[in-house]
Amino acid sequence: MTAYLLRRTGQAVVVVIGVMVLTFALIHFEPGSAARATLGTRATAERIAVFNAANGLNRPLPAQFVTFVKQALQGDFGTSYSLHQPVSALIAQRLPRDALLLGLSILLALAVAVPMGVYQAVRRDSAADHVLTVVAFTLYSMPDFFFGLLLVALFSVQLHILPSQAPQAVSVGGILADPRGLVLPVVTLTLVSLAGFSRYVRSSAISTLAQDYVLVARAKGLAESQVLRRHVLRNSLLPVVTILGLTAPAIVTGAVIAESVFNYPGMGLLFYQAATSKDYPVLLASTLVVGVATVVGSLLADVAYGILDPRIRYDRD
Repeated sequence: MTAYLLRRTGQAVVVVIGVMVLTFALIHFEPGSAARATLGTRATAERIAVFNAANGLNRPLPAQFVTFVKQALQGDFGTSYSLHQPVSALIAQRLPRDALLLGLSILLALAVAVPMGVYQAVRRDSAADHVLTVVAFTLYSMPDFFFGLLLVALFSVQLHILPSQAPQAVSVGGILADPRGLVLPVVTLTLVSLAGFSRYVRSSAISTLAQDYVLVARAKGLAESQVLRRHVLRNSLLPVVTILGLTAPAIVTGAVIAESVFNYPGMGLLFYQAATSKDYPVLLASTLVVGVATVVGSLLADVAYGILDPRIRYDRD
């Protein structure tokens, strides 16, 4: 396991560097300029030149990239062009809020998807299985902004039960102090995640139910509930572990549209605003966080595989 972790860590470093290079190039080759987007269309050539010089945008791109890497290694991602605050501080403020939003939605989605998927596997090809399959595919095919707007139209505009805007508090505690404002954003992201999770659990559970050890357990006279809990559920969760590992980047990117719909003060909304205003420091820092979250999530998923399934031994690779 140690050799595997060292090898994967080296691969992760290469992936992150590649993401940094590619993102830096794509952002700077995008049509338009950060100066014009920040200062406005009426900005004079002199003001644009001063802006570019102050932010180092008049230097060659390789020199700008080297400076960015050096600062990133020190935890300094520069200053936001539009918000005039250190980018590292903005990320540190908003990541906990995203962790709260995504954490609640993922836990709620798993609490529904796991029993739902196992139930469909046990009742395969039944009327209930077909109905739940249609529901899952319907949820999976629709974007999160549709759910958000639909929930706002129903519960905020028509029924006046829940607020259409998410809590605007700075701290996680402040956000939790307004649970009604969290309901619609959390339910929106839960519906989006629920469909994918339930399909993976169903497929995995169907495969597990056909294994010899399940047949032996039933032949020994174990109750169906014990068979499902002891043998089917644990092995059916292996594909879900992979999905959970890959949802780490969702802390930054998965809720971009949902946060925009509900004005939730997280990384998704910050990234959206930075993309529309060509705020290079925020875009680069957010992408770097996504890259790190992706490789770390993938590595954690592999380690969890080894814990859940003792047959997997990476030292043999």
